[in-house]
Amino acid sequence: MKHVNYLEVEGCRVEEAGAHGVVLRTVIGDSDNAPNFHMRVISFEAGGATPRHSHPWEHEVFILKGAGSVDVAGKTEMLNPGDVVFVPPDSEHCFKSSQGMEML
Repeated sequence: MKHVNYLEVEGCRVEEAGAHGVVLRTVIGDSDNAPNFHMRVISFEAGGATPRHSHPWEHEVFILKGAGSVDVAGKTEMLNPGDVVFVPPDSEHCFKSSQGMEML
């Protein structure tokens, strides 16, 4: 069993080209012997963004606080606390924060 406050997990600044103002915390992952599921808390500064990218796995996202937007395959949706987003595999996407945002 693992029990930890997410703020106790060291965050890594996302340095990938096109990313800015984003910190990622892997709160459950490979080091926890979790081969099928990883839980990450992603924190955005105001104006922060992930790069536009795609990959062969899906995203299931829950907006914890703040506000921003997600663009998936050219369609943009506004995001607020409590919103849920599903990004299908191989879909080009990016997240942007307008006022700071945290998502799970």
